[in-house]
Amino acid sequence: MDLLLKRGHDALEVAKVDAAIEHFRALTDHAPDFAEGWHGLALAYFQAERFGVAMEALERTLALNPNHFAALRGVGAIQEQVGKPALAYEAFARVLELRPHDDDVLRALARLEQEVKGVKL
Repeated sequence: MDLLLKRGHDALEVAKVDAAIEHFRALTDHAPDFAEGWHGLALAYFQAERFGVAMEALERTLALNPNHFAALRGVGAIQEQVGKPALAYEAFARVLELRPHDDDVLRALARLEQEVKGVKL
């Protein structure tokens, strides 16, 4: 598991997305209960702009580990990318419950707040 996880992350670092997908798919085939394998697969799919299968991999990650804050951040990023700001805001707010000082998430919430909640009069 560790070798496939490392190879997948190494491939992502050098932008070899197809190789990363193959390593992470092999990992999830051999260790379907390993949340990090699914998260890695989601990262690879996200980089390939394959948002549907990335979301499916994030759902598997969260089924195995509901408090996986990186997977929740990924859900927020995908929802924002596909034009669903309310769902993105909800996911980022959940991350903030787990990591209250996450600057990237704070910025994302600030960016989405007006669109989601509107302007206060």
